[in-house]
Amino acid sequence: MMERHEIEAFLTLAEELHFRRATERLGLAHGRVSQTIKQLERRLGVSLFDRTSRRVALTPAGQRLYDDLAPAYRRIQEAVARTIAYGKGVTGTLRVGFSSQWAGDAVLEAADVFRGRYPDCAVEVQEVQLADPFGPMRAGELDLQLTEFPVDEPDLVAGPVIFSEPRALIVPARHPFARRESVCLEDLARTSLVAMSGAIPDYWLDYHYPRETPEGRPITHSASAVYWAEVLSLVAMGRGVSPAALRAAQYHGRPGIVFVPFRDAPPIEYGLIWPRSGHTARVRAFAEILHQIAP
Repeated sequence: MMERHEIEAFLTLAEELHFRRATERLGLAHGRVSQTIKQLERRLGVSLFDRTSRRVALTPAGQRLYDDLAPAYRRIQEAVARTIAYGKGVTGTLRVGFSSQWAGDAVLEAADVFRGRYPDCAVEVQEVQLADPFGPMRAGELDLQLTEFPVDEPDLVAGPVIFSEPRALIVPARHPFARRESVCLEDLARTSLVAMSGAIPDYWLDYHYPRETPEGRPITHSASAVYWAEVLSLVAMGRGVSPAALRAAQYHGRPGIVFVPFRDAPPIEYGLIWPRSGHTARVRAFAEILHQIAP
């Protein structure tokens, strides 16, 4: 028979093939993994690892033990995780929204990890339009959402920032700013903005589509759009410029527009929100995973 600490030490060393890394991964004292493996080999009467000053490698017997033991141990861990999840209420269905494609990528990646960790809980993912950023959640369609901050709503909880993105200014390809390496916030007073409209709080609009520069110079708003695709079309038509995350260029680049980085604008922060009465075990578990894997 193998004790639990022997199984964990063997499997970890077999994966790391490095005593120090295996020891650090297990959070053990220096030399503990080496001692455990030596005791295990003596008891089994076989050598599991070849050790030299430069490398650690599995012996044929060690490889056979790993191939047989690793899948069984994973099944045990999964069974324990399912039991804990069931006891904590991580079951049922979790509905998660996102408001941009790059936020959607993070949500979908987290959903894959979540399903593997909590197989008794389904995850449904949907896009939320910026024109109505809180509507689906208030309608009871979502339990959790990854969205642009700031969010200051009495019925919603704004969790910690998950990641942030540098800002850029989307300009028409023939605009003078299109030939620059960067722009500054004061430059907004020399052009006009295409802004989002809809059921959007004023504080959110003022933050992302300001009416004046940091020095107090007025910024003209020339057009508004309900959907993001409209913003891109209006900018391409020369109706104005629009702030956005710089990463949007990777997803929404198209003829007629150029993404010019800001050199002095704060980044756009993305965080999780959920209903004030909805801080469930499912929400907590997904938030933890997303925080771990987010860029």
